[in-house]
Amino acid sequence: MNTKPNLGWIGVGKMGFPMATHLLRAGYQLAVYDIEPAAMQALTEQGATAAASPAEVADQADIIISMIPDDAALEAVAAGPQGIFENAGQDRIYIDMSTVSPATSARIGEAAENKGVQFLRAPVSGSTESAVNATLTILVSGPEDAFDRCRAIFEKLGQKVFHVGPGDQARYLKLLINMMVGITSAMTAEALTFGKRGGIDWDQMIDLINNSVVASPLIGFKVQLLKEREFAPMFTATQMAKDFDLALDTAREMDIPIPLTALTRQLYGAMKATGKGELDYFGMVALMEEMAGIKS
Repeated sequence: MNTKPNLGWIGVGKMGFPMATHLLRAGYQLAVYDIEPAAMQALTEQGATAAASPAEVADQADIIISMIPDDAALEAVAAGPQGIFENAGQDRIYIDMSTVSPATSARIGEAAENKGVQFLRAPVSGSTESAVNATLTILVSGPEDAFDRCRAIFEKLGQKVFHVGPGDQARYLKLLINMMVGITSAMTAEALTFGKRGGIDWDQMIDLINNSVVASPLIGFKVQLLKEREFAPMFTATQMAKDFDLALDTAREMDIPIPLTALTRQLYGAMKATGKGELDYFGMVALMEEMAGIKS
């Protein structure tokens, strides 16, 4: 007898598809929805049930999970016409794993509470490769009893799972991590351009940085990409720009200065303007070289 809760999954994109697949392989019954019906086919072939709307997902699931692009999508999926809250009854849990603004998340949290739904904010840190390998870091905030009920689900999706508070703390944590990640890319690109102009061997320079006091797991993860200079996207410059916008908007609402984030956002804007927006965000190297008049 299957004692696992019935799950719903909304958003079958680059991250959502492999994550939903892990849950199917773990033996969960899964109702799925995506605005593109064709996106659901590969999951239905693995045993998932296709739903016609988020409301239909909520009607079939004890726990509903979404991995969607932005604030507008979260508003529509949760509280719009045919949204989750139309059919999600008492004792249901809604987990949103997207990267969205704390302000929108707070509004959805309030609407969930009014409907008797427990809302977990669970953004992830990691790339599409991490999603495929179930090695994501998952940052969760919201009711702790709901987190305890969902821990086994999170452990099928990620390698590290943290409960960080009762409200929207996970949203702030996700944004501050991406701020640091994106600024690291700009710092690295600037330093490598400086070193290249100084005549240092490219591969040796990267190896030495990766074995110096400034080495980090992030730099180590990007070593091969930097050496090969292909910049195939695991997370694009356009996506990073979107997350920086969320951080800047949030900081503006709180009246706190984040000047390095603001400056770095301009560089991601320059990547987009020069046709580099769909490169990996560490493709900032190509922009810096172009600005310096260096031909790669």
